[in-house]
Amino acid sequence: MSRLIVLDTETTGLSAEGGDRIIELGCVELVNRKLTGNNLHLYFNPGRDSHPDALRVHGLTTAFLSDKAKFAEKAQEILAYLQGAELIIHNAPFDVGFLNKEFSLLGLKPLSHYVDGVTDTLAMAKDLFPGKRNSLDALCSRLEVDNSGRTLHGALLDAELLADVYINMTRGQNALVMPDDDDVSEQQSGADVPQGIDLRSIRLPVLQANEQELVAHEAALSELDKASGGKTIWRI
Repeated sequence: MSRLIVLDTETTGLSAEGGDRIIELGCVELVNRKLTGNNLHLYFNPGRDSHPDALRVHGLTTAFLSDKAKFAEKAQEILAYLQGAELIIHNAPFDVGFLNKEFSLLGLKPLSHYVDGVTDTLAMAKDLFPGKRNSLDALCSRLEVDNSGRTLHGALLDAELLADVYINMTRGQNALVMPDDDDVSEQQSGADVPQGIDLRSIRLPVLQANEQELVAHEAALSELDKASGGKTIWRI
């Protein structure tokens, strides 16, 4: 069973080392690349105000957060939920840095000790779409993921959108995964394995271009050569 957790946080600012804290955590569970509905969504009282720039992004006011639990009260619940999963995070160093800081304040080990690994979808997107904008909004637009409800950043909503983005970016990867021996045994039991087909005896016909097609081909090559300023390789 492949268990993935798509995770996002909102924070009071940009610097965990400078004293900023996590104020929202959103997690979406995928098992075998399918949403399970077993999500985790928590708000935290950070004990400080958000930076004005951060507040404009997430809209979570000090008054709204004042009656929420402290991170320390939910840390064990979070770790139990994340235990052994692979995390999918957009711009992972940011969120992981904040989580590690929260854990260190409680005398706990870094996040990597509890999970099976972290995949950074921002790094993935930069490899897939070099030179293009790869924010979550940009990826939603490029991959046709509906983000019309995203007026402010919210950890759970962003995790749900990122789950769709991740599935789209990795679509087809299942076909590249080699099955375990147990899976092969299950597939073979109760059904004969089809034999391979010898293709060496098949002779494919070769169709020659007719005169009209040759003229059209030469005209197309001439147009390409003209457009390149006479620098096409086949003319040099």
